[in-house]
Amino acid sequence: METTEHTNGTRTLGRSGIEVSALGFGCWAIGGEWATSDGQPLGWGKVDDEESVRAVRRALDLGVTFFDTADAYGTGHSERVLARALGKRRSDVVVATKWGNLIDEERRIALGSDDSPAYARRALTASLRRLDTDYVDLYQLHISDADPDRAAQLRDTCEEFVREGLVRAYAWSTDDPERAAVFAAGEHCAAVQHRLNILQDAPELLALCEESDLASINRSPLAMGLLTGKHAAGRALEAGDIRNAPPAWLPGFTESAGADPQWLARVDALRSILTSNGRTLAQGALAWLWARSPRTVPIPGFRSVAQAEENAGAIAKGPLTAGQLTEVDRVLGR
Repeated sequence: METTEHTNGTRTLGRSGIEVSALGFGCWAIGGEWATSDGQPLGWGKVDDEESVRAVRRALDLGVTFFDTADAYGTGHSERVLARALGKRRSDVVVATKWGNLIDEERRIALGSDDSPAYARRALTASLRRLDTDYVDLYQLHISDADPDRAAQLRDTCEEFVREGLVRAYAWSTDDPERAAVFAAGEHCAAVQHRLNILQDAPELLALCEESDLASINRSPLAMGLLTGKHAAGRALEAGDIRNAPPAWLPGFTESAGADPQWLARVDALRSILTSNGRTLAQGALAWLWARSPRTVPIPGFRSVAQAEENAGAIAKGPLTAGQLTEVDRVLGR
């Protein structure tokens, strides 16, 4: 089986043949504030759209060619900002977006989900409009726990989108290997998007990617910011930040009290390994992901030019060594 790693810092999205930079950028944060209908924050707080545009363009200049967004992020706002930032450079990049969540763009709230094939087509049409493009490179199901039988229908719907030229490849954003395998059976499935970082390994999903010739697109590669070294215990985040009122699926933070001290202790224990070779802590965390598997494409979030520059700076420093991987496992008791 061909490797997905290249010597020039790129990856291929599984069997699709679509080449991307080894580092992608996640566009959740640039969607700004949005919430559930009962007020639970789903965004990362306030955002400056002009800075977001500058950050995307700076990332492009630094060699990042893969941008991952979703219709739900900011209830469409992230897609619009990304489209504006890319402008005439759309053809130079690979754009991934997601569907499955119902949104109210005017009120900026999430309204539940819809796993019907008919809604998938409506959602794709809306995303194409917001992204100002006539195709999506990678279209991803955003309902992580969707029924597998229904998912098989959605996989077939995605195959229709490919035949129609609306989508080049597709994937499922899920942490369940059995569900991911349903999409993996499709001819034009190219990846699984799943949580993966140095604190939260996912060996079963990585094995599936290897067996099925898929890319591993890594959300939360910096553990929602814990691996940047910029969070302290007892320091609350702003009210509109999901990490200030974390749902059950978001560990590492405590309500109105910032980062969990136990998680921060684990980060501190890894600091000397991750900051080797002049890396920042975040760059070391990304380097671990590249060392973990040649199929990984981490997609750290960003809200500023400075974050874009720091994350992109990890590419030149490359992956950790095999010895460092072993040392990480020893420190974490794995």
